[in-house]
Amino acid sequence: MSSLGSPHSQAAVTGVDAEAVASARTIRSVYVYEAPVRLWHWVNALAITVLAVTGYLIGQPLPSVSGEASHHYVMGYIRFAHFAAGYVFAVGLVARLYWAFVGNHHARELFTLPVFSRAYWGEVITMLKWYLFLIPKPGQYVGHNPLARMAMFFCFLWMSVFMVLTGFALYSEGLGMGSWADTLFGWVIPLMGQSQDVHTYHRLGMWALIVFVILHVYAAIREDIMGRQSIVSTMISGHRTFKE
Repeated sequence: MSSLGSPHSQAAVTGVDAEAVASARTIRSVYVYEAPVRLWHWVNALAITVLAVTGYLIGQPLPSVSGEASHHYVMGYIRFAHFAAGYVFAVGLVARLYWAFVGNHHARELFTLPVFSRAYWGEVITMLKWYLFLIPKPGQYVGHNPLARMAMFFCFLWMSVFMVLTGFALYSEGLGMGSWADTLFGWVIPLMGQSQDVHTYHRLGMWALIVFVILHVYAAIREDIMGRQSIVSTMISGHRTFKE
């Protein structure tokens, strides 16, 4: 019989495992994001993806195809998907604002920024040094770190509001004067000049959000690996874990 199957060898392995477990570093876990926040995050991510793809195709339409136009409703479906995702995006933003009032204090971080706190700006500089590889370890934060919080506030929240305003202003042109969209958002086009100007700004906003998403995903994965704290899985389970 092989020595690997003997009771003595099994006990030795068990002892080694017990010693390794005893000497392992503790993983701490804190509940951060409630279920409505996590649901909004992933639905919002899907809506932005659909909006970006269909919005690009609306600005750069597919080549024309031969045959009767009624047999090829491709652009119609693309526009419908864009409008539907726009509704989901806008309603989700309003629902997220509502949860900021009824959820825990982490749910309010997206809508508030302690700009008058000297300590906050010091932590922003520290995190900026961390992302520039100038310091060996970042600070540990249960919610968003100070730099990420600032990026979410300025680059995501206000850009999202801008995209909703300009998007529904353009949508109101199709619904016509007197429609609910024209009543609520018709003032946007005269404010910015003309319809084509709003189209241009709306498209630039799309690229700004795409750049933000790329940086957001990069920072989340980087923090998970190098910062020794969960980021990606936190938005699934709701728990932030610290591995050191």
